Amino acid sequence: MSCNSDTERAAAASASQSLSSPLLTSQDHQSAASPAAEVAEPPVFDSSSSIVTNSEDNPSPPSTELEIPIGWPPDGKLSLNWIRNLMSVFDWASRNIKPTQLPDVFPVEVFDSLVLCASKILHKEPNCVAIDNLGSESTVVVVGDLHGQLHDLVFLLHDAGFPSENRFFVFNGDYVDRGAWGLESFLILLAWKVFFPRNVYLLRGNHESKYCTSVYGFEKEVLTKYSDRGKHVYRKCLGCFEGLPLASIVGKHVYTAHGGIFRHIPATPKRSKGKKNRKIAFSPEPSSLSIGSFEELNKARRSVLDPPWEGSNLIPGDVLWSDPSMTPGLSPNKERGIGLLWGPDCTDNFLKKFQLKLIIRSHEGPDAREKRPGLGGMDEGYTIDHIVESGKLITLFSAPDYPQFQGTEERYRNKGAYIVLGPPNFDNPVFHSFEAITPRPKANAFYNFEEVIDSDEELDLASMVTSP
Repeated sequence: MSCNSDTERAAAASASQSLSSPLLTSQDHQSAASPAAEVAEPPVFDSSSSIVTNSEDNPSPPSTELEIPIGWPPDGKLSLNWIRNLMSVFDWASRNIKPTQLPDVFPVEVFDSLVLCASKILHKEPNCVAIDNLGSESTVVVVGDLHGQLHDLVFLLHDAGFPSENRFFVFNGDYVDRGAWGLESFLILLAWKVFFPRNVYLLRGNHESKYCTSVYGFEKEVLTKYSDRGKHVYRKCLGCFEGLPLASIVGKHVYTAHGGIFRHIPATPKRSKGKKNRKIAFSPEPSSLSIGSFEELNKARRSVLDPPWEGSNLIPGDVLWSDPSMTPGLSPNKERGIGLLWGPDCTDNFLKKFQLKLIIRSHEGPDAREKRPGLGGMDEGYTIDHIVESGKLITLFSAPDYPQFQGTEERYRNKGAYIVLGPPNFDNPVFHSFEAITPRPKANAFYNFEEVIDSDEELDLASMVTSP
């Protein structure tokens, strides 16, 4: 099996530039109930009620433009048309067939090939990827939580423009759980990663873990959709999650991660009595907490299904689970049971220490922000949480009208957002907010959303896998 080469991607770059221009803008979408009804394009762009109301018993036939079932390219090299077809087929399938019929349009053999190609790329990347191959015509699109909201992801890709030689993407994690199409969303992103490995970066979120996916629906989603091959598909996804990098540096001045900053791990060598070997003791005292270094970040072991909340490998948990606060200082995140809380002074110190100007993190939607006094809500899909001497801290959330399934009649109706960073310094964020694609196709939740808490607080730590 072969994956795409740089030469072949360069040959497709001009086609990507011409085909990636969005058919819908955020303004178009917000000003019309079904803005794509007049566009003669594949069903993926069409949010008209005529498509949505098709029932499972009487599905509409797929467009003749769609290639179903999806096959793996004979030469093992993805093309822009293959990815466009993948997005269109997944959109059509979400509206017209039962979840259990997904293998009929995306066979497990194709899944295996895609995940294998993507995993080979991801596992070779460092914990913190440097996105520094930027030119005077480059832009970088930063995306927050997606949570299986397939149709909003597809809209975002068209609105921002597809990845290309000059358009980079950084996704801050939480691709799965809660929404009904986490698997399809993740596979679309893996396809873009394989096609443009040096222009598309997929970071890990706290939901790319065994624990969260067992509670918030992704595991059940995969087992439902692939039935007897479901365990195989789920294990492959978990393996891929382990390879996702933890953070990125965009240009020279922007740090992005799902949760946020991380601690220094102090090590004190101690010689055990009667033994020649040395033991390393780690100080658990909160008073000793201080900001870690990027050298420590890159040495951390990210290949764990559930980042530990105790022991020596705490940095992955910090990066994935931490939250900002308006209270000064660095302290354990007692509400979540893992990670840190950090105040504006820590943001300033972090930026100053590493000569940065901006932190873009995600991790908190409208449900979480409802419980965070002093911090802004997520109505527009982003908040500027800290403005300090050295720069800013931004929280970015890209899943509008979140969560898809809500146990209360009154919904948050938040917008989603993405950020565009441009030359020369790529440190001046331009925000793009957008509404949810409506109406969403009818779907059943893959978790008990009426009993499971909305935000990721009060974790059952005993059920999480502890790695030494």
